[in-house]
Amino acid sequence: MDACILGFHDVDRTRLALAGGKGANLGELSAIPGVPVPYGFCVTTEAYEEVVERDASVGALIGELSGLRADDRAGIAAVCGRLRAAVEGLTVPAGVRRDIARHLEEAEAREAEARDADAGGRGETAGGRGAAYAVRSSATAEDLPSNSFAGQQDTYLNVRGADAVIDAVRRCWASLFTDRAVAYRIRNDVDHRAVRLAVVVQRMVFPDAAGIMFTADPVSSNRTVVSIDAGFGLGEALVSGHVDADTYRVRAGRIIDRRIATKTKELRALPSGGTREHPVEPARRDAPVLGDEQILELERLGRRIEAHFGAPQDIEWALCDGAFHILQSRPVTTLYPVPPSPAGAPAGEKRVYVSYGHRQMMTDAFAPLGLSFFSLLHDRLGRTAGVVAGNRFYKDVSAELTSHWARPAMLRSLDQVDVLMADALRAVLKRKDLVASLPHGRTSMLDFGKGGPLPIARQYLRLAREDDHRVVPELIARTEATVDRLRRGIAGKTGDELFAYIIDDHDVLAELTFDPRSVAAAFIGIQAVNWVDRHMEAWLGEKNAADVIARSADHNVVAAMGLDLLDVADAVRGHPGIVRHLETAGRDTLLTGLSRFEGGAAVRDVILGYLRRYGMHCAGGIDITRTRWSEDPTLLVPLILGDVRNFPPGERGRRVERGRADAERAMEDLLHRVGKLPGGAGKARKAARKMSLIRHFIGYREYSKHSLLLRYGIYKTALMEEAARLAARGIVERPEDVYFLSIEEFRKAVVTGELDHALITARREEHDAYRRLTPPRVITSEGEVITGGYDAGTLPEGALAGVAVSSGVVEGRARVVLSMADADVREGDILVTAFTDPSWSPLFVSVRGVVMEVGGVMTHGAVVAREYGLPAVAGVEAATRRIGDGQLIRVNGSEGYVEILPDS
Repeated sequence: MDACILGFHDVDRTRLALAGGKGANLGELSAIPGVPVPYGFCVTTEAYEEVVERDASVGALIGELSGLRADDRAGIAAVCGRLRAAVEGLTVPAGVRRDIARHLEEAEAREAEARDADAGGRGETAGGRGAAYAVRSSATAEDLPSNSFAGQQDTYLNVRGADAVIDAVRRCWASLFTDRAVAYRIRNDVDHRAVRLAVVVQRMVFPDAAGIMFTADPVSSNRTVVSIDAGFGLGEALVSGHVDADTYRVRAGRIIDRRIATKTKELRALPSGGTREHPVEPARRDAPVLGDEQILELERLGRRIEAHFGAPQDIEWALCDGAFHILQSRPVTTLYPVPPSPAGAPAGEKRVYVSYGHRQMMTDAFAPLGLSFFSLLHDRLGRTAGVVAGNRFYKDVSAELTSHWARPAMLRSLDQVDVLMADALRAVLKRKDLVASLPHGRTSMLDFGKGGPLPIARQYLRLAREDDHRVVPELIARTEATVDRLRRGIAGKTGDELFAYIIDDHDVLAELTFDPRSVAAAFIGIQAVNWVDRHMEAWLGEKNAADVIARSADHNVVAAMGLDLLDVADAVRGHPGIVRHLETAGRDTLLTGLSRFEGGAAVRDVILGYLRRYGMHCAGGIDITRTRWSEDPTLLVPLILGDVRNFPPGERGRRVERGRADAERAMEDLLHRVGKLPGGAGKARKAARKMSLIRHFIGYREYSKHSLLLRYGIYKTALMEEAARLAARGIVERPEDVYFLSIEEFRKAVVTGELDHALITARREEHDAYRRLTPPRVITSEGEVITGGYDAGTLPEGALAGVAVSSGVVEGRARVVLSMADADVREGDILVTAFTDPSWSPLFVSVRGVVMEVGGVMTHGAVVAREYGLPAVAGVEAATRRIGDGQLIRVNGSEGYVEILPDS
């Protein structure tokens, strides 16, 4: 068998490197019993290599692509034009031409047999003028479970005769270098030489109707719903969006929805070759393309194909003389994975899951080691971290949704951290059939450790009554004493002893997490804020009164992170050489290189002091694999230089004093006004007490995550030293490979010196695929994504709705920032981002307002915005896509919306 040409019967998913994604899938399809696939063959990547890759002139031109940027349209067009011309001018070797001709003759013979067997002409080619073929590109990087480059290369329809087929094959090879394909690869960091092209040559059918079938609803992602688009004539017009199509939705053998389009055009094949659009005659324009039995037959075919591939499929089909033909099937790569049901759950049982990441301001995918560590923490807390889907944690809230007391408590809690999630769950509750089908069970709302909520309640009442300003400093000192013991105890430990020590230390972490006094202290600040906001609005009509009262409150570690960086900027300011060094230094030279400059030693000491206090932080820090500031101080450089550029010396002190003065004035004013109300003396006493609790306790709300990261920073340093030893022994290629292992797998590799390298490769590829997915806030066990929204009827026209999390109104230039590494903000900018965690607080120092896609009134971004007096709106869906970088916007943090303003 010549590997340059392979029939579909010789191809399956294991031959992707030879047949490309499309060819491999067609080979698999052809082997499924009961799935009719038109005969065809693959001109494999070996033929591409022999003809294209070995040509020196083509190779030189491919080399010219390596230095181009995706936005360099002119450069890409110039090189690609020469490349395509060169490829289309290549000579196809005689052996390859003979093999193509032989397979075409075999196809003709099969065609003749089919006509003899069915005098009615089922499957007959148009006009009976001989076999015609569809010639399609099949790249090695397309139609994969983790990726889809489909549509980047060319397809040719109704191609007749060996010479025309060979010419179409050559043009398909050339289409690997279309402008769009090259730009796509550059954007996705794919090596141009790593993608090779096979070509599929498939007997053409000339359908009465054709279309696309998704075995999971592309709108809701529900895996139990099949969605079918159908139009008259060839399916290519429908795929390209040139014609309208009927849409049918089917669930378990029942048509649940249909939309009949007005179809004015159809694509038909010409007897001489090629295709042409024709108008649809008036009598058929509003007629359904498919009958009910045909729709259900397609659903059955789709489910059979999906079962074979083991994943939802995007299927191209054609209907010719009453018989269906399957032309292609590829995985649907945009669906978010369905969270797994618990072991032993009845098949088909419905459940509802919420994203843990949206509650924790960490919606990125965790690396496997990060998943493992976070699961270990929750295991020691006596609860589960939830189920893992797409390398993110999801929590099953079915029990809460079916509990009369837990349901409102959960919704109130979610209103504080992510209103869109709460609204999505309210949308679930409106679907009575779904709620009725959910299982009942034990709710986790009362998971407060071994003693339950009673010890916490007692501490809460005691601390609120005593209002002792020494409580929070004592709690912080106790935690940091355990961190000092950890730092001393872990020193010098390696191998199995190190892992045992880290795992045992999670018992200390669990004890601190559930300490009743600590939990109560955090609750006191939150409840005091809620009390003041509620009562000041009711008594005085003053919204969000606690925002100002909380400014410069005691012991707010997250706010201090941003303010303390202003001191670092003061140390750098006035040293132009050091500024230039910071702009260009790498992670390994940033600190060591400071010794070359006057004042460099002092600056180094200041930066190291900052890193000792906060260096364990980073974006997404609850994933232990994330690079900490202490590991790469260059992550702080844009923030330091922004502070140097935007503020005069001494800004930290001025901000703290201004915040404290603002808070004192606000309390004095509010209490004075309350005192004038009926019963004002008693109301003022209560209000003063709650305001005092805010000042003493609200800062502690932010300490819990910081205390976790204090330990994570120490764990990470020790583990990466162990990973470096693995790399030195040749067990891993580089230390970061351990990110794709669980704790126990990492531990076993250290102890035994054995590791399956294929496991790391597979998990890295899987993780890269998951990173590109957008995690839904709420998803069901059927894969249906349920969304919430706001009533925008009371907002200004065109305003983007959100939730008010820090009062005030401000206008400024939007600075869309997706990563702290790209944070180039100027004073007066308004930060627009997906979400923030404590590591973002230094950036808040330099902006005038904040817009976030994720969050609520008690999430980190909102707390820091209030501390710094920044108007902020959270829960603005798709804000980073709907607001353009540099646009003038108005943020209304009092009412909860954003307006895009015309440029002046």
